[in-house]
Amino acid sequence: MRFRKLLMSTFVSLGLTLTGTTTALAETLAAKTVVLVHGAFADGSSWSAVSPLLREAGLNVIAVQNPLDSLMGDVAYTNRAIDRAEGPVVLVGHSWGGMVITEAGVHDKVQSLVYVAAYAPDVGQSLGEAAMLDVYPAPGLGALQQDEAGYFYLPEAAAAEFFAHDLPADQAAFIAASQGLLNSKALEEPVTQAAWKDKPSFFAIAGDDKMTPTPLQREFAKKIGATSAEVPSSHVVMVSNPQFVADLIIQAAK
Repeated sequence: MRFRKLLMSTFVSLGLTLTGTTTALAETLAAKTVVLVHGAFADGSSWSAVSPLLREAGLNVIAVQNPLDSLMGDVAYTNRAIDRAEGPVVLVGHSWGGMVITEAGVHDKVQSLVYVAAYAPDVGQSLGEAAMLDVYPAPGLGALQQDEAGYFYLPEAAAAEFFAHDLPADQAAFIAASQGLLNSKALEEPVTQAAWKDKPSFFAIAGDDKMTPTPLQREFAKKIGATSAEVPSSHVVMVSNPQFVADLIIQAAK
């Protein structure tokens, strides 16, 4: 009986300690909500390992499900998520999602931006222009295929080789199976505003990226004056290294 009481007392004490730590951290955060924007050949489930870490830190989380039909269509979806979020907001974009948050990040509720292995275009640049493929060739982009409607996708073998090569085979296969296809017309749409010019930016650099080449990410981070951190990772750094990504988002939330 004494052992049981002692054990229960320990659990209660630990629970209070964890709750107190979470509360204390939440009190240091300037932001209330994180809005997560997935990239092409992915969907909102790509944030499933990061989301609970952000919630444990005291942040609300919204993961946008963008249709990938057009840049401005994805911006509109993202803006609706920001509209319903409790502000201030940290706006996070992976890959193609960097195009989206560059435009949507001018929203009044957004306090900071986090680019995750993402594109960070300047005003007037489309993804095709921002990618600078003549300088930074991306082997994964060469593996893309296009369906009859003009949407790009990654075959399963290419997803495993270029997109998620540091994940177990079953995880890489699920990413390929659940991917969102990107309308080829979206690649030609330029951003009309660049939120990083006026708001603090952070950059999670994937150190072994075959989709958005690592040297290009470093160039983006330098160009936008971002606080950056790098980890050896494939393009899906938020899946393979969720704590690394969550820590940078929490830093942006402060």
